[in-house]
Amino acid sequence: MTHLPLIGVTLDAEQPGGYSKLPWYALRQNYFSAIVEAHGLPVALPHHPELAEAFLDRIAGLVVTGGAFDVDPALYGAGEQHETVVLKAGRTDFELAMVRGALARDMPVLGICGGQQLLAVALGGTLVQHIPDTVPDALAHEQPNPRTEPGHAITITQGTLLARVTGVAWMEVNSAHHQAVASVGAGSVVNAVAPDGVIEGIESSAHRFALGVQWHPEYSVDPQDSAIIRAFIAACAAGVPASARTPVAASASR
Repeated sequence: MTHLPLIGVTLDAEQPGGYSKLPWYALRQNYFSAIVEAHGLPVALPHHPELAEAFLDRIAGLVVTGGAFDVDPALYGAGEQHETVVLKAGRTDFELAMVRGALARDMPVLGICGGQQLLAVALGGTLVQHIPDTVPDALAHEQPNPRTEPGHAITITQGTLLARVTGVAWMEVNSAHHQAVASVGAGSVVNAVAPDGVIEGIESSAHRFALGVQWHPEYSVDPQDSAIIRAFIAACAAGVPASARTPVAASASR
């Protein structure tokens, strides 16, 4: 009998229209399949900040996903909101409650794309509101080619958790963002950068596994993408509470 750690996965939310005439949640299947393939048991988390502690009592790790929206600039002390910024207050309120609660418990957190930006803000960092207006000669971080293909390379900072997890000095990654981390808070470090200097990854040195990546490792564009997911699940399994364990019968040997 083996135990799969229960992994909380945040959802995106949309207003009525398209899929439903009522407000609805959505998330790409590959977020879930990547966790399953790494031997985690994913569970979707609806946006109820008042239930954050109850969710955290039951899960072993938290994945904060991306989406076509932005973190409220007021949360990191920015001035005027850029015209390109799109907010989803209900989602951000919930995700921030979950991330802060997870960090307080030293529970493993993996922030992906917008989830990395939220993790950075929760750790005291700031964001670039719109890369094309801020970074001279910036790459196309909203890549024109399919997300299943690389958009650009990144360089990984030696000595970081990301370097230990991947075992490489650089990766080819996909890219689907117009914002980025501008600065990290105390106790956080930059673990990856793009050729144009844009921050592509951050992590906390004060927690056992609090890692953010600006790209989408669930697509497995680079061979080391799956290593990131596996390392996260392993960290969750290492500290999994009894309430977050799900028994799975091992296959009989043949």
